[in-house]
Order: sequence, then structure tokens, then C-alpha cells
Amino acid sequence: MKYRQLGRTGFEVSEISLGTWQVGGRWGEPFSHQNADEILNTAVDQGINFIDTADVYGDGESEKAVGRLVKSRSEKIYVATKCGRKLAPHINASYTPEALRRFVEDSLKHMELETLDLIQLHCPPTEVYYRPEIFSEFDRLIREGKIQKLGVSVEKVEEALKAIEYDNVDTVQIIFNIFRQRPAELFFREALKKNIGIIVRVPLASGLLSGKFSKETIFSKDDHRNFNRHGQAFDKGETFSGVDYELGLEAVEAIKKIASETPLALLALKWILAFEAVDCVIPGASHVDQLLNNMKASDLPPPDSHKVNAIREIYEKLIKDQVHHRW
Repeated sequence: MKYRQLGRTGFEVSEISLGTWQVGGRWGEPFSHQNADEILNTAVDQGINFIDTADVYGDGESEKAVGRLVKSRSEKIYVATKCGRKLAPHINASYTPEALRRFVEDSLKHMELETLDLIQLHCPPTEVYYRPEIFSEFDRLIREGKIQKLGVSVEKVEEALKAIEYDNVDTVQIIFNIFRQRPAELFFREALKKNIGIIVRVPLASGLLSGKFSKETIFSKDDHRNFNRHGQAFDKGETFSGVDYELGLEAVEAIKKIASETPLALLALKWILAFEAVDCVIPGASHVDQLLNNMKASDLPPPDSHKVNAIREIYEKLIKDQVHHRW
């Protein structure tokens, strides 16, 4: 495993880390602590030292699993969680300093930790980024020792650019992959200027870039890849990166032709890691084999210029008009 500095945080993190949205099982299935423990411990065994979770994953069960991991291991494990998505309704007016403080304290209880390495606002409405009082509350939490660093998880490049105007925002978690290339333009340049840590989520476009899906693939009714393709439950960009499923399949077949002997998922991960601004990528895993396979990307050489150019051409021809202007 290779390690990179997470922006200006002082954290040296595994370039391939772990996101835990589906760590307890496949999307749509009940949370399994046995499966979660196996995945999390295998991740640490293999050198992963940065775990990203959220209070809404498994209604707190994911946080409990991560807390259990940290207490059972001697290695330094950086814990990042997120807050805000529990607000109902999830609108700007629901965001208050008091509510966010309560979520932080609840996460500390779930994980039985004294401090959180990184707390991230969890894709709040765009208006929240224009409210300094929200960000000021986290300075108080830092002074109290309840959190070490503040970050944001965003839907849009606009939100990322606004967030890094606040001096206490040290990291940005953003969707960036072969199907969502806009962050590599202005945002990556601005983040590098300020030494902002960039955590890449949804690197495989909800599995679409694994190359294992087809028109015949059936997702369970409780899987967001079934019920949220048009943004019925939350931001459409979270599901297949906002790309129409069948169009995505067409693009995947085109990318497979240039990938040659490299498995598509590994090419997709290594393509992300080739960007200087990226500090770590957090693919999820529903089972240990998936985790171990993703980690192989760290040992691959960066894609050559032929592959990079071909990927860009496929994006511009098939995908860009659908997603580039939206996020």
C-alpha cells in the first residue's frame, strides 16, 4: 500500500482507503456486523488506515463497527464520519449549530471515542455553504477536543469551491471518476493552491465502472441503483454518478476495449490516483474479495497517455453532455 498526505491535515493515509456505505452487505440488505468486522479488519491487515463512515449508514451501525475496529487494533486508524443527513426535512433551515453539535456527540458515543479525526458535513443543501455560523461551530468543537479536523462531502463543484473559502475546512470529499470529470478542472487547481485534502468517493460509479453489469442485471428494490436512478430519494448524482444506466453500459464497453489486460475497475481507480490533487480514494466493499481486488490498483502503473486520451474522448462523446454542467 502506498500512502499520501491528506492535504494539510498532517494525516498520512492509504491512497486506497475504505468507504463504508455498504460495508455491512450489499446495498438493500440488512447490516451485518459479522461481515462488517471481516471487511474492516482485512482492510487494516492490508495497510488501509483511513475509514470513512457516516451516522446514517446502517442507522449508526456502521459507526459502531468502525469504533469496535479502532478499539481492537493497535495500528493508527484515521476515522472520518459525516453529519447532517439525519435532519428531517433535509433543508437549509434544518441546519443549526446546535443540531450539528448533537450529531458529533452522538457519533462519539456510537464509536466510543473521545475525539473524531475528521468530521464532514454530509452533502448539505447548497445554501448551507453560505452560512459562516455553521462552520464556526466546528471551531468550538475543535477547541473542545471533540474533533480534530473539519471537512465537507459535496454534490457539486460550486459547493466545494465555496467550502474551501472557510479557513477551517481542511478536506473535501467529492464524486470524481471516469464518468464525472469536472472536478479536475477549476476545483483541483484551487484545492492544490490551498493544500486541501481531496477524498474521492463513488470512484466506480456505483459499480458501473466495475464492468460487471449488463442490461439484464437486476438490483433489489431496496438498492439505490434500483430506486434512485432519477433522483427520487436523494441526489441523482449519487447513483451511477448521474449517468443513464444504458448509456453508461455503452461507455463501459468502449473503455473495456482500451483497457486491454487491465481489469476495468482497477483502471478506473488508477486513473483517479494519477491526479496530483487526489489524496485518497474510498471505494466501498460488500465483501472481502471486492476489497482485496480494489487494493490491487495501488500497485499498477498510471495509465499511459493513449489510455488517458481515449478515456477523455469516450467521456466527451458519450457522457459529458449528461453530467458535466449539473455537478
